[in-house]
Amino acid sequence: MELRVLRNFLMVAREGTLTRAAERLFLSQPALSKQLRELEEELGCTFFVRGARHLTLTPEGHLLRTRAEEILALAERARTELSAGEALAGTLAIGAGETPAMRQIAHAAQLLRAQHPAVRFSLHSGNAQDVAARLEHGLDDFGLLIAPFELTRYDFLRLPEPDRWGLLLRKDHPLAAKTGIAPDDLLALPLFLSRQVRVDSDFVAWLGHPSEALDIVGSYNLIYNVALMVEEGLGCALVLDGLANTSSESPLTFRPLFPAFTAEVALVWERHRPLSRLARAFLEVLRSL
Repeated sequence: MELRVLRNFLMVAREGTLTRAAERLFLSQPALSKQLRELEEELGCTFFVRGARHLTLTPEGHLLRTRAEEILALAERARTELSAGEALAGTLAIGAGETPAMRQIAHAAQLLRAQHPAVRFSLHSGNAQDVAARLEHGLDDFGLLIAPFELTRYDFLRLPEPDRWGLLLRKDHPLAAKTGIAPDDLLALPLFLSRQVRVDSDFVAWLGHPSEALDIVGSYNLIYNVALMVEEGLGCALVLDGLANTSSESPLTFRPLFPAFTAEVALVWERHRPLSRLARAFLEVLRSL
């Protein structure tokens, strides 16, 4: 597979017709059609269902589209890093769940870019599975994981400040009068749980009750969306401190769990994949904080 052919394949997948894709690529339609046919023959797959006016991706075509995007992104990163010479340049890619610990990452990023203005950052938000998958495929340099996590396959740096869990609720909710939320307060309370963190043994031990005692309304992965649910009175949400808008203008407030329930945060990277010079420089700045 040639990178040039993969780029042309992606153009056809985006445009949906050979005619438009050929125009965008400044190629003749027969030449582009020949490239796609040879690619299908090389890989032994059919990538398009050819309709009267439109091309539709087959399941194999969808897979190739995903892999082609990954391959071309990696090729561009390699080109940028290797052509930078002595100057520190390129894009540092970081995957992370929603966590206040991202502020520590942001501070290190600001310090690094102040010294090296040609550095760029690519941020991807997702749960632990998303972060792990992107690290495995080499799409991200680092991942930010919230405990509980499995670190055996990674090198890692534990961040000094753990995240603190609490309850996001309306200001007119009866529990808003409390300074802390005790385990019994959560029982029979309509509750949204974050997909970032499962109801694990540590949380069950803190709760002092089986997880079945909770009235779980649903799950979420973005704080903005679940905040709207809480605003509408559908329930309360277990969230990390510092993520939701609880300003004076907001109808919501945050109350920490008591006794405190915290989660460690770690910056991780693939143990068997060498870090780029840019990634090593970033790690050095972060460790110095």
